[in-house]
Amino acid sequence: MTVKIIVCLKQVPARDAVLRLNAISTWIQETDINFEINEPDIYALEEALRLKEKLGGAVVVCSLGPARAQQSIKEALAKGADRALHLEDPAFEGLDPFGAARALAAAIQREKPDLVLTGLQSDDDGYAQTGVILAELLGVPHSTIIMEIQTDGKTLKVKRELEAGWFQWIELSLPAVLAIQSGINKPRYATLKGIMAAKTKTIEKLNLAGLGLTREAVAPRQKILKVYVPVKASRTQFLEGSPKEIAARLVDKLKNEARVV
Repeated sequence: MTVKIIVCLKQVPARDAVLRLNAISTWIQETDINFEINEPDIYALEEALRLKEKLGGAVVVCSLGPARAQQSIKEALAKGADRALHLEDPAFEGLDPFGAARALAAAIQREKPDLVLTGLQSDDDGYAQTGVILAELLGVPHSTIIMEIQTDGKTLKVKRELEAGWFQWIELSLPAVLAIQSGINKPRYATLKGIMAAKTKTIEKLNLAGLGLTREAVAPRQKILKVYVPVKASRTQFLEGSPKEIAARLVDKLKNEARVV
């Protein structure tokens, strides 16, 4: 049995980019910096490609973002994805997780996939909510922080990472949405053959009207009011008393104030 897998992919500022706030301190200046594929999404793409190689089928990339996102889309196609959906519209700027999930859901519903993979969270916003909301809008089972996937195309068993080094195995029915944790696999590099093949692969552009949505449907329900750089400050304290008293106070401060012990 073959499977059709959708991978939701986001383009984010490069990890080595020098970030500066915009004039009104509501976000970073996005000019003159490099962008790349969101790290957890890279692992989600790799997992989809491995499932395709095992079971057969197709991998479709779905990316919501401005024109520059095509750079990341083409990279995914060069790695082995079959085609892509690019959701591009001025109305998609500044979406919160619900608005992004609603736009993605409208595009994905047309594809009728067997499995949808997202990264656990984005490196820029870090909400970790888009995949959860997407599953609810699609009306399918969902699980997060996935470290292993076992499927024959009919049944699905996944390994979730929990706190304190614990893991949990869960069985789900297909179709389903999974949020992939970084480190689940070792992502591949695009080959020269893959880069050349990507030039002939389809990138379908979809805007707000094409998805049958209105601005009100994707309007943000939450808003970032201010972004700021933490203030760095140093302070010296002199502890007085006997050596025993000083040691006790020092341990107390390390434990309860600095929280390093």
